[in-house]
Amino acid sequence: MSMLIRNLRVEYLHHPAGIDIRQPRLGWLLDSSRRQAAQSAYQVLVASSRERLDEDQADMWDSGKVRSDRSHAIRYEGRELQSGCEYVWKVKVWDRQGEESSWSDHSSWSMGLLSRKEWEGKWIGLKSPRQPTHAEPKPAIYMRGAFQSHKPIRRAILYAAALGCYELYINGSRISDSFAPEWTDYNIRLQYQTFDVTAAISSGENMLAVLLGHGWYSGYIGMYGYQRYGKDPRMLLQLNIEYADGSRQSVVSGPDWKASFGPLIATDFHMGEIYDASLEMPGWQAVDFDDGDWMAAEKFYDYKGRIVSSLSPPIHPIMELAPVSVTPREGGRRIVDMGQNMVGYLRLALRGKAGTVVTIRHGEALDASQELYTENLRLSRQIDIYTMKGSEEGEVYEPHFTLHGFRYAEISSGGDDLELTAITGVVVHSDLTQTGFMETSNLLLNRLLQNIEWTQRSNFISVPTDCPQRDERLGWSGDAQVFFRTASYLMDTAPFFTKWLTDLTDAQRPTGAFTDFAPFIAGGKTEHGGDMTYDHTASAGWGDAGVLVPWMMYQVYGDKDIISRHYEAMTRWIEFLHDLHPGHLREDLPQFGDWLSMAEARGADDFPNISIHSTTPYDVFATAYYAYSTELMSRMAALLGKTDDAVRFRKLNADIKEAFNHAYVDGDGKIKGDTQSAYALALSMNLLPEEKREFAVQRILYLLEQSNWHMSTGIHGTKYLLTVLAETGYEDIAYRLLNQQSYPSWYYSILQGATTIWERWDGWTEEKGFQRPGMNSFNHYALGSVGEWIFRYVGGIDLDEEQPGYKHIRIHPRIGGDLEYVNCRYDSIQGTIACNWHTTAAGVLLNISIPANTTASISIPRGAGQQVRESGHELEQAEGIIIAGVWEDRILLHAGSGEYEFVVS
Repeated sequence: MSMLIRNLRVEYLHHPAGIDIRQPRLGWLLDSSRRQAAQSAYQVLVASSRERLDEDQADMWDSGKVRSDRSHAIRYEGRELQSGCEYVWKVKVWDRQGEESSWSDHSSWSMGLLSRKEWEGKWIGLKSPRQPTHAEPKPAIYMRGAFQSHKPIRRAILYAAALGCYELYINGSRISDSFAPEWTDYNIRLQYQTFDVTAAISSGENMLAVLLGHGWYSGYIGMYGYQRYGKDPRMLLQLNIEYADGSRQSVVSGPDWKASFGPLIATDFHMGEIYDASLEMPGWQAVDFDDGDWMAAEKFYDYKGRIVSSLSPPIHPIMELAPVSVTPREGGRRIVDMGQNMVGYLRLALRGKAGTVVTIRHGEALDASQELYTENLRLSRQIDIYTMKGSEEGEVYEPHFTLHGFRYAEISSGGDDLELTAITGVVVHSDLTQTGFMETSNLLLNRLLQNIEWTQRSNFISVPTDCPQRDERLGWSGDAQVFFRTASYLMDTAPFFTKWLTDLTDAQRPTGAFTDFAPFIAGGKTEHGGDMTYDHTASAGWGDAGVLVPWMMYQVYGDKDIISRHYEAMTRWIEFLHDLHPGHLREDLPQFGDWLSMAEARGADDFPNISIHSTTPYDVFATAYYAYSTELMSRMAALLGKTDDAVRFRKLNADIKEAFNHAYVDGDGKIKGDTQSAYALALSMNLLPEEKREFAVQRILYLLEQSNWHMSTGIHGTKYLLTVLAETGYEDIAYRLLNQQSYPSWYYSILQGATTIWERWDGWTEEKGFQRPGMNSFNHYALGSVGEWIFRYVGGIDLDEEQPGYKHIRIHPRIGGDLEYVNCRYDSIQGTIACNWHTTAAGVLLNISIPANTTASISIPRGAGQQVRESGHELEQAEGIIIAGVWEDRILLHAGSGEYEFVVS
């Protein structure tokens, strides 16, 4: 058979447990050694057991032979799915010659609790009278519940919902290492998790145990202090056991459980934790522990929001790093350098006497005296404190419910003797599959790509946060939308952004305004800024993420359902803007604008390399985004068959563009503000009439030359500038900006030792040192949006907007930048795409891989008089290739799937 089926997924996930989508979407990948391999039909079988499926008894759904080339987002259309049940499925396909494949390996999913009435337990916890402070947050809660099981078990499923975060144990063994639940607006919805614990239950007496922390629910959050959702964490548990004889049992949380405080005497996601090992209760998770002096767990009122299943990859430890150096300092202190700015915590193996207090402080940098720099943390302490019990065998300390952003740590013990036998950095983030891989002949470019990837790791923790270290860590929508394409090249972000778009819609105001971050926390008082007079809603480029991200999800993953799901919210956003700006110009303040452009950083005198004309005017910036959002809304309305809406939004887009040009563009094409970003946005968002586009391009070149070929753009202009240059024939200038080493540039930070992307171009400079600490993160992905340009233009792999989800692929590497070779691979929703190019004295060698069930347009660069051959053949004789266009500098080919080797010589 020409095609093999692999990577079966349900709602983008492998073997998801406890989902609550009643008609989940299925998908698979196809591999083939043939060229032009394509699926012409498929058949899906879904059964209620593996035995039935193995016998091709599809008692739940047999799709029959469906003539279609679709291989993902296939909606289940069988019998009604039942709560708590597991379903197994497989698929076979037919190729375009009508040849039938073998059945795929089986895969599975299970349903969660589909009705609120199926939750039988009670919310329990333990209230602490202590008020949390930065130095001493509130304690964690220890809880236990016993149950009996005396018969052979067929299946045991545990459902866990928490307002807070938790660790689960059965009979002393931990069930999962995830940091759960994720952050949602707990006033609206809460995610529950599902675990198959069949193997963990013993015959006789068993013990369920929980360590309950505060997480986002009752801990410090954002810049807004503690307990923004509730004062004390609580837990709802339900263990459903199905016995081999068909009988069932439910074990649920309730006031018969026991609860206590313990050695985790203070814990907070931002601030850190305090753990006193002398208070440990050995075996507290086990059956035979004596809990006679524990209290009865307190019963809480029922949760008033929606309880929904978790459909995104878990947050848990991903990898471990060893320090590159440990430097002794006076007073018995040690400065640890992990060699990489990361998010997670330190695990310490240590020996010392009982009562020794070990303090671990975390920071991103060292100051001029090589001490830990923490001023940029603002009110976030990032301090873990461990009191030793004095075990002769040694002790291991590992934090529970706190994550830190750091490269360096200071470990001190107040002068007491302390032996550190091991230091391990545990890296934690949402477990997103890596999809993008690139290696080039330029070591600085390779490091830049690594820095972008590490910054994404650090900030993709349930929501796309701005930074992981200071007292913020919010899901800023403007940062997320400019980085989305880069993020989706590097990792499979489909389930991650599916979850976050729900957060964003949950946060939408009654007016229709999208908020600037999600989940949303209303204004009020901040702990370091007084009154929060700006309520963080409706900022241009931030609120517009509610339109831009669904559109990009559709482009990258072919997910039309995401547009349908959020269409009403997107429409309300446009109507809100239309009502607010009847003259079609967005002139409302305050605005962020092209955030952190060079003109906003310190002042022109601080930047000898560049000539700064001005900040991009807020009204120009905001109106550009308004126009762009209406254009995308028109396209999405047409996609959904909403013809009247499509016409209405198209008319609105034309009116906004007309107002933009009348108000902000002069007769020659000069745009108000005259900034690099203004022209880049206007060109990318199709705001200028054709006769003024060339002027805008030339004006960008002039401004760059005036700035000695340095960018002055903020996070939005940076996303678009290099793309505009490449698309208008100036990829050499784009490469010049990419390869710039003097400040401001990407490589400048790398040459200063950066291992992640900085929030600001001038986070630290040789002339000025650190930027002001109030806003100076060294782990902030927004300026890393250049990763999209690198994959699209250097790596040469791009999508086709007319055939989204990489159903049709555009291959067009831009040979240049003094690069000798580039190896680029992207594991798309359709399969693996590769574009590897190598320059030689004679020409260029290109190896290109197009996955089965897709087609591609391949643009082959060539010089004057150079010939192109494929696998040793003239192009006219090459299998699976059609010559679509010939120009002096390139040849355009149409190709089906397969492996291709082009030689330009």
